[in-house]
Amino acid sequence: MNSIKYIFLFSILGLISCNNNKNIEDENQASEAHVNSNNILVSKAQFESAKMNFGNPIEKDFAQTVHTTGELDVPPHNIAEVSTFFGGYIKSTHLLVGSKVKKGERLVSIENPEFITMQQQYLETAEQLAYLTSEYERQKTMFEENITSKKSYLKAESEYKTAIARTNSLKKNLEMLHINPASVLEGNIVSQVNIYSPIEGYVTDILVNTGSYVSPADKIMVIINSDHIHLELKVFEKDLLHLKKGQEIIFKIPEASNESFRGKLHVIGTTIDPKSRIALVHGHTDDNIKTNFSVGMFVEADIITSTTTHLALPNDAVVDLDGKHYILLLESEDADGYMLHPMEVEVEDSYNGYTSFKTQLDPNVKVLTKGGFVLLQDQDSGEHSH
Repeated sequence: MNSIKYIFLFSILGLISCNNNKNIEDENQASEAHVNSNNILVSKAQFESAKMNFGNPIEKDFAQTVHTTGELDVPPHNIAEVSTFFGGYIKSTHLLVGSKVKKGERLVSIENPEFITMQQQYLETAEQLAYLTSEYERQKTMFEENITSKKSYLKAESEYKTAIARTNSLKKNLEMLHINPASVLEGNIVSQVNIYSPIEGYVTDILVNTGSYVSPADKIMVIINSDHIHLELKVFEKDLLHLKKGQEIIFKIPEASNESFRGKLHVIGTTIDPKSRIALVHGHTDDNIKTNFSVGMFVEADIITSTTTHLALPNDAVVDLDGKHYILLLESEDADGYMLHPMEVEVEDSYNGYTSFKTQLDPNVKVLTKGGFVLLQDQDSGEHSH
């Protein structure tokens, strides 16, 4: 009896095992059939509603570049740090940061009692010079006629020349303060002087307030003329040998926008920082750029050192899935729609909106250039759901 039970049990287990093996085999076959039939059918209605397009690989120039970063700057003669030659109290200023000024426009007024003293000394010295000039000429005539001694003549000459030097010195000081010496000689003495803008530009920094005291050479404000903004870029030592004057620069200001701008390499630095192994290069922006740049903006730039030609497709034609790249080839077309075949490709480079490949492409093949990402993503999701 027991032997019959065992035989029956083994028969049931054997039957279950056979069924399980058959199910696994069926699943493998179904899975293999799905992998082998990975083409994608797109209806013409779907193609048109999604605004898909086909295109052929075309020849495109790809640039070899040196990537660098830097900032926007202006030439030294376009930056003015305004100061005063003589100390004083800020009496008035009408400017704010961002104000536009013209060359020669009044920036601030400074007041100091010493200005009055300086004008008084000039007036007194000038009047004394008139007397000493007359005395010198009289002594010179008398000396030539042997009426006076040489000692008296030399003394008059010395006092005359000393007075000339002192008068000229005071006159220059007044001119540096923008005080008219001729007006002082007429008795017009002022306690305030004006400081004028040496360049046209915009006020970028004001370091004083009304009533504050400024010493000689203290910085009062900064004016920058941004009409000739250029690029100051940092290039690693290993890349310097690839650079030449006149090479094209494509740069962006990432904090402001994704727009690209163009310029030219103008000066290549000849000094390398011993610690960072970096040299500075100077580039000029295109004259037709209308964007209002600001000095100090951070830039990312690519300096084009050479170009090569490759078969390429628009970037939108290449789909990145799980680190692999695919394009969709047109297999066939009928009344129902388009049969597309995914092809894995190896990307070589991307430049100016186009991608080139290490995988060899037929220039006559038709490739979906727009809408492939959604199709392949949907297919990938479907495969994972199985």
